[in-house]
Amino acid sequence: MVRLGNLDGAQALAAGRRVLEIEAQAVHDLADRLDESFVSAAEMIFACTGRIVVSGMGKSGHIARKIASTLASTGTPAFFVHPAEASHGDLGMMTREDVLIALSNSGENSELLMIVPLVKRMGGKLIAMTGNPMSSLARQADLHLDARVAEEACSLGLAPTASTTAALAMGDALAVTLLEARGFRKEDFARSHPGGSLGRRLLTHVRDVMRTGEAVPSVPDTATLSAAVIEVSRKGMGMTAVTRDGNRVVGIFTDGDLRRMLESGADLRGLGIAKLMKADPRCVGPDQLAAEAADLMEQFKISQLLVVGANHELVGALNMHDLMQAKVI
Repeated sequence: MVRLGNLDGAQALAAGRRVLEIEAQAVHDLADRLDESFVSAAEMIFACTGRIVVSGMGKSGHIARKIASTLASTGTPAFFVHPAEASHGDLGMMTREDVLIALSNSGENSELLMIVPLVKRMGGKLIAMTGNPMSSLARQADLHLDARVAEEACSLGLAPTASTTAALAMGDALAVTLLEARGFRKEDFARSHPGGSLGRRLLTHVRDVMRTGEAVPSVPDTATLSAAVIEVSRKGMGMTAVTRDGNRVVGIFTDGDLRRMLESGADLRGLGIAKLMKADPRCVGPDQLAAEAADLMEQFKISQLLVVGANHELVGALNMHDLMQAKVI
């Protein structure tokens, strides 16, 4: 049996499970205690015309920073202020239009209690999130969110564990409730996450990744098969658009079409591309999302798409490699 210091494997598993069970129970109890103060806190934040300032010391500070980040990324402008730094100038970041969310399990943190009167004096609102409704911080707050836990998951009962999990869950509950109240959408989320995969999928349009100009393979519908094959090879996209009346797309011819024709043994001598192309090919518009183009390729098992304008004129082309290079897929 593997040993982990003073524990054998079974004891290590039991310790891990005990922690998870205690923390899960803490969150479950939090949900049971949620009351009108939660709604009032959400209303205060929703009505805030300034910013939400979240603060906490020590482990509560780490949770406060995460809550501020989650609020900001889900439509509620927020930032973290360290309470010790606040009393040395950073309180100047706050205005009377702001709401301060102060986290302290004991509700007696001296650094937070030092700045509370200053926040109240300037006219700012205070929401306290503590594990003690009778604490100094809770009593001075405009609203109190009860995040107390029955016990810490730490076997010594000292390290903030269940209490920080409960506070984090309460912050998430506020953020998601506000997200839904604002009608926040995936597109809104993507705007604050342009570097993430969701941002790329929701903000990248076909025109951002398509090939244009001379890079787009194209032949007129009067072209010969050999001319079309040369264009397919020269542009390196595995296909060519077939156009009529200048630039209107009427078909597409791919290297896969050529292989299938050769395998069939058909006599291709003297045939023009108009006889061999696929008429009315699937196309996308330049203003469509690149993710929609990717979904279309996947749905119809194709690897290239022509991009057409309002009058079905050829404006670009893209293939699966272009989408992969742009990290849309």
